[in-house]
Amino acid sequence: MELMVSGKQIHCDVFSFHHDTNKKISGERRYGVSCCSKSWAADGFMLKKKQGVRRRSRSPYGAEVWATSAVEAFSASSGLTLSNVDGSARRKFQGNSSRSFEEFESNKNLRRLVRNGELDEGFKHLESIVSRGEVPDIIPCTSLIRGFCRVRKTRKAARVMEILENSRAAPDVITYNVLISGYCKSGETRNALELLNRMSVDPDVVSYNTILRALCNRGNLDEAMEVVDQMLMKECYPDVITYTILIEATCRESGVEQAMKLLDEMRSRGCKPDVVTYNVLINGTCKEGKLDDAIMFLNNMSSYGCQPNVITHNIVLRSMCSTGRWMDAEKLLAEMLRKGCSPSVVTFNILINFLCRKGLMERAIDILEKMPEHGCTPNSLSYNPLLHGFCKEKKMGRAIEYLELMVSRGCYPDIVTYNTMLTALCKDGKVDLAVMILNQLSSKGCSPVLITYNTVIDGLSKIGKTEQAVELLHEMRERGLKPDVITYSSLVSGLSREGKVEESIRLLKEVEGMGIRPNVNIYNSIMLGLCKVRGTHRAIDFLEYMVSQGCKPTESTYTILLEGLACEGLSKEACELLYELCSRGVFKKTSLDQTVVDL
Repeated sequence: MELMVSGKQIHCDVFSFHHDTNKKISGERRYGVSCCSKSWAADGFMLKKKQGVRRRSRSPYGAEVWATSAVEAFSASSGLTLSNVDGSARRKFQGNSSRSFEEFESNKNLRRLVRNGELDEGFKHLESIVSRGEVPDIIPCTSLIRGFCRVRKTRKAARVMEILENSRAAPDVITYNVLISGYCKSGETRNALELLNRMSVDPDVVSYNTILRALCNRGNLDEAMEVVDQMLMKECYPDVITYTILIEATCRESGVEQAMKLLDEMRSRGCKPDVVTYNVLINGTCKEGKLDDAIMFLNNMSSYGCQPNVITHNIVLRSMCSTGRWMDAEKLLAEMLRKGCSPSVVTFNILINFLCRKGLMERAIDILEKMPEHGCTPNSLSYNPLLHGFCKEKKMGRAIEYLELMVSRGCYPDIVTYNTMLTALCKDGKVDLAVMILNQLSSKGCSPVLITYNTVIDGLSKIGKTEQAVELLHEMRERGLKPDVITYSSLVSGLSREGKVEESIRLLKEVEGMGIRPNVNIYNSIMLGLCKVRGTHRAIDFLEYMVSQGCKPTESTYTILLEGLACEGLSKEACELLYELCSRGVFKKTSLDQTVVDL
């Protein structure tokens, strides 16, 4: 059965355990906390699975509020007023009431600070609450821990937990789970495990599932199994999420056959697999290349008491397309519609992407246009394959037409769309237009990335506009983007072609100074530039330097030097060197004859 916990019973937006295990497979669905309805057998006893329900922690000042209400009620019925109470008792009561109000106000301020995202101020306020001997409210403190975890300040989050543990406020399982989740998301699995083992309350299945997911995602399945043993020893029993996490990890590390054993164990324990569990297994089967087995699994799901959803069909559909089984993909789509399983945007995008890769552009357009009939609005991932396909076919007019259509329909291009267009424009020699689009990206709410700049820098370098390319290099640095070896390779090549060899050499030194290892293309470009200005002797020195830096010369490297020698009237020496290189296996026999002709 599905355990639905109302908002009144849990912290606002606290740990709702979705099936993140399958996020990359099943990002289209949400998943609530589930638990197995049957009992577990252990040591001859039937142990009912504890279904922990989160309740809002009582206010630390609740007792005083109740006491005040009780006195008011009593005085109203008996005629007793506070003035009738003896002085010491009255002062004690007034002191508690005053303290209760101060505590209430302090925690109210803490809630406000946390709600406004003022985490550091909230932390300082929490410290001042505790220093005055007041009891902090668990709920805003839990939100404070969550806030610090979201910004990867887990040490600060841990300090909040330490303050809570040392105060009269008792952290509950949700508070611990928030910090465990924060540790896991920051890759601090060791800290998460340590916290799990020292919790002041019993961990629940969510505590364990969070850690199991982190361990499995890092490939530590054996350690995850040890945590499961620890979980069982504490009489906390796996639920469907636990098993799905373990089944997915087993598919990755040991194969589907081993994962099926876990499925059998799950069923024997009375824990019913759900559609996400089956999706994991079907995905694993497809990845092993056993598409027919996956199709059989899909067809048999109804007999297991579980209906396949759109994600199940998408997994199989993607595998059909990737293996070229288009007819089967069409049949599966028709079967989906017949069964009343509505396709999603992802379904259509899989089909469009496949058809565009095969060059079937018109059929892909037909699929795109039919999407609204099924309640699906095309997104950038629907249009990008079309734009890429048109660019690949050098049909820039059609590509621009669909880019404009995309925008007119309210679908805004993403950076992948622009990178596709920029690459095609640069290849088509329309670099100025590419530069204009690059300059407009920020105003369109789309930030350029490294590959965006590399594409345009390479385009400018190839048409002899290296000064403009260098300006883009400075611009990308100002944006916080770090140039890579591809960026510098394009610039060095362009500078060398323009005869600016000394500039290209300075750029090489800059690359080395940044800790980037130059590739063979950078060295070859400099050597080519040197040979063009009759500096073959310096090019030979560069060959020696290149080898000393651990960069292996290619056939092109030697061809550049041979042609350089020939250009300087040293054809005889060039031919002798060529035959020597051929005897050493540096040149292939097929390349030898052509090189001799060129010399």
